[in-house]
Amino acid sequence: MRVSSILILAGTFASAALLSLIAARFAVTLVEETSEYSVRQSLDTKSLTWAEVYADGLQVVLTGTAPSEASRFLAISTAGTVVDAARVIDDMDVEALAALAAPRFSIEILRNEDEVSLIGLIPTGADRADLLKRLSRISNDDEIADLLESADYDIPDGWDNAVDFGLEALETLPRSKISIDARRVTITAMAESEERKLKVEARLKREVPSGLRVSFDISSPRPVITPFTLRFLQDEAGPRFDTCSAHTEEGRSKILGAARKAGIEGNLDCRIGLGVPSPNWADAAALSIAAIAELKGGSVTFSDADVTLISPPGTDQREFDRIVGALENSLPDVFALHAVLTPDPSDPSQGPAEFVATLSPEGLVQLNGRLNDEIVAQTAESFAIARFGSATVSNRARTDEALPGDWPLRVLSGLEALSLLSNGSARVTAEDITVTGNTGSKSARSDISKLLSDKLGEGSRFSVEVTYLEKLDPVASMLTPDECETKIAEILKVRKITFEPGSDTVDATSLGTLDEISEVLGNCPELRMEIAGHTDSQGRETMNEALSKSRALAVLNALRDRRVATGSFTAKGYGETKPIASNDTEEGREANRRIEITLVRPEPIAETETTLESEEQTGASDTTDQADEEAATSEGQDQ
Repeated sequence: MRVSSILILAGTFASAALLSLIAARFAVTLVEETSEYSVRQSLDTKSLTWAEVYADGLQVVLTGTAPSEASRFLAISTAGTVVDAARVIDDMDVEALAALAAPRFSIEILRNEDEVSLIGLIPTGADRADLLKRLSRISNDDEIADLLESADYDIPDGWDNAVDFGLEALETLPRSKISIDARRVTITAMAESEERKLKVEARLKREVPSGLRVSFDISSPRPVITPFTLRFLQDEAGPRFDTCSAHTEEGRSKILGAARKAGIEGNLDCRIGLGVPSPNWADAAALSIAAIAELKGGSVTFSDADVTLISPPGTDQREFDRIVGALENSLPDVFALHAVLTPDPSDPSQGPAEFVATLSPEGLVQLNGRLNDEIVAQTAESFAIARFGSATVSNRARTDEALPGDWPLRVLSGLEALSLLSNGSARVTAEDITVTGNTGSKSARSDISKLLSDKLGEGSRFSVEVTYLEKLDPVASMLTPDECETKIAEILKVRKITFEPGSDTVDATSLGTLDEISEVLGNCPELRMEIAGHTDSQGRETMNEALSKSRALAVLNALRDRRVATGSFTAKGYGETKPIASNDTEEGREANRRIEITLVRPEPIAETETTLESEEQTGASDTTDQADEEAATSEGQDQ
């Protein structure tokens, strides 16, 4: 009985041990399979399909050949995110690095009259001694500076052909730089003449080996052109050059461009050389060609700095004076223009000499016609600048020494008369002066007449044909303060003044709006106005107030820049305190971001009752009460 109990107890323990062993084995297998599957899935997600995974108990072993060290490290890191990094065993290999690529072999050979220099990298297998021997023979035993390096790589295909061709070019060109590699040779050199350059290029191009690319940059000394000449003419046969010279490629392009605008077609040639009288030669030539085109004929001839322009027969005197005057004033200082008006055989009279000054409604002034000499021309231009402003005067008058002695006085008198008009012209001849145009002054006619009479003396002939226009009268066209405010409000209603986001810089699209407002204010009397800046409710209140104030100041300064008298203007920032729409919508916020320009009206003065007015009112009240009492008594008696 006791033995049976012992056996039963032992069997129970043995069974439990066996079951535990089976369960442990099952658990280990489950852990291995789970770890292996999870790591495999993570590696595939990272495109690390080259890596192999197997589990050994709790350890995860990575095998395979990584394409690079970085890929191997990425595989280890990826596995370490799935299982404990300490359980990851690295058993991977890395592919051997590819053989290093051969470097680019090249030689640069520099040759001058006394020396040859070699710089570059050549293969070790190239025959360096033969190269130096050939160079010594080409340079007649001149000194050779060998700065070549070598590298132990195979000689590239085409190397020998490229070197042979480069040495052939070097032998032909004593002053050159030859750059050689296996596929390309670049030749930069100086030839003795243009003919020599063309001959060398032609010969070398014929001898280029198959598969080798060659580029040429061979220059030749520019010839000395004396005198430096150009002649352009236009007649029945059309526009053309008799001769053309330029000092640079850029200058040649400018001259030929002007010729094409004048009507020349086809291929054009203009010789480049040394000896130009001025670096502004091309500008002077282009201006003169344009003048011939505008005259619709004639010729212009340059001989160094002397320029002769001849008009076609029958050219109108005024048109000739205008075009020649513009050219004369545009030519660079070194050039001297001699202009010849070819008479019309059918019209023996070309009309009298004249000077015409015109003033446009925009304030632009043009001086055309003839003046005595350069001193008179400068005086007339300075006088016009003083009267009308430097940026508005264009002097196109030409000089003519045959003009009468009182011509300068007549010209300056005409200019002064013109300055009294809003727009018009003053025409001066030897016989009379004619002033025509529009004015905003009712006394302009009499003022001009008095001025010309005083300047020219008794017996002088002049005519004044001016028209008074009320819209030009600064007083009659002045707006009332309320009209000014209304017009500005109408402008801002259609076109707001906007700013760059978050700043007080006026947006470029609003500059036209400021121009319109300044134009209105130019017709207003001196006003007290407030420029008010407003914002939406986004952001802090203090920041919005500061931003609105700076924007109002920006508008004030912009009006001041437009010559608006802003001494009585104020700029104030209200921030978000005066919305005109809801700040809950983008449309409302956009409406609240605004600039307003309004009149500052004086505060009404409260009337205070004086002592005399008080006594008069008291007396009047007593009189009224007494009259009421008498009326009541009388009514009682009647009843």
